[in-house]
Amino acid sequence: MDFSTDLEECLIVLRAGGIILYPTDTVWGIGCDATDAAAVRKIFELKKRPGDKSMIVLLADERDLLHYVANVDPAVFDYLEQVQKPATVIYEGAIGLADNLVAQDGTIAIRIVKDTFCRHLIKRFRKPIVSTSANISGDPTPRIFAEISPYIQQQADYTVRFRQEETTIAEPSSVVRWKNGKIEIIRP
Repeated sequence: MDFSTDLEECLIVLRAGGIILYPTDTVWGIGCDATDAAAVRKIFELKKRPGDKSMIVLLADERDLLHYVANVDPAVFDYLEQVQKPATVIYEGAIGLADNLVAQDGTIAIRIVKDTFCRHLIKRFRKPIVSTSANISGDPTPRIFAEISPYIQQQADYTVRFRQEETTIAEPSSVVRWKNGKIEIIRP
């Protein structure tokens, strides 16, 4: 499980405002620096995704939420501890992220990753990373690396080699909205 070369290459690309294609705790993702509006714009263009359709941000630790969400409800930490499936939570009051990543209502979708590669990458980068499925918007989500279109692969500035051979079918995360201490399930 040596992914040190992949980590180093990803860090070079992310710091330069580029796009990576990488394995996450769910499906393969297209990623960039979540604080860099120009990098985020590149992903919107690559995916042919409408600008009003937001993307997910990955963090390595729960405490990192405090840097990117104003007034985090402490009850969300209990919720995250209980869930088995990777869970993306839509929070109100996004701060410190690229403006074009934050929804018009000021919300942001964030997932705390448990995946070893993602955690190492985010911790080493010291910033949140965008994660959106590795497909053109509206096309089926690739569940393994082999299902990612050659077009998407060619557009990434770096493609992680780690886990490309895996054949276990991945599923997207659940998505919930956290508002006033209540959970609304968006995607189970």
